[in-house]
Amino acid sequence: MIRTLTRVALFAAAMPVALLAGTKFTSTWAAPDARQMSLAGKKVATLVMSSDESLRMSGEEGLVTELKGRGINAIAAYRLIPKEELKDVEKARSWFERTNVEGVIVMRPVSMDKRTTYVPPVFTSGYYNSLWGYYGYGWGAMYEPGSIREDMVVSIETLIYSVPKNMLLWAGSSETKNPKDTRKLLADLVKEATKEMKKQGLAVK
Repeated sequence: MIRTLTRVALFAAAMPVALLAGTKFTSTWAAPDARQMSLAGKKVATLVMSSDESLRMSGEEGLVTELKGRGINAIAAYRLIPKEELKDVEKARSWFERTNVEGVIVMRPVSMDKRTTYVPPVFTSGYYNSLWGYYGYGWGAMYEPGSIREDMVVSIETLIYSVPKNMLLWAGSSETKNPKDTRKLLADLVKEATKEMKKQGLAVK
């Protein structure tokens, strides 16, 4: 399922431009004292949980680029933790602690699904105020028949942890419709996530 994200660009290339849309968070959560733990100016690791090595590395670097542009001192997890030790909880924890990482932003692809939406017919005019006004018009009225629209929806889970406190600071579930490519998806996601982080005081100096 996760590896299918690498096919996002191929799918998007075949989609009409009008269908392309951005990212939105469907749900978010923040710790009650999150405002007291701003990550601005602190060392934060980006971690993309994927068994696809190329997707993980490019995703983490993409996050670093986007986050640095928003005032967060980010570094990709693959630059800190050896590949063979990445999935070992204790070894990964040791690497984060010894490299003085204070926060970890985790992104995990959850699903990529096709969603079908029925678009009802739209009447081109509206002479409906009276029966006889409509009667003469109605016989010649044209309408656009209903249609079926397919969207590709990518769901991603974003979590922000404090390493010193071993505590979840913020969490969000997002959906992106018809992303152009993985880089654009990450850029949109980080943009929206940063907005949410600023609301909670996590990205404010």
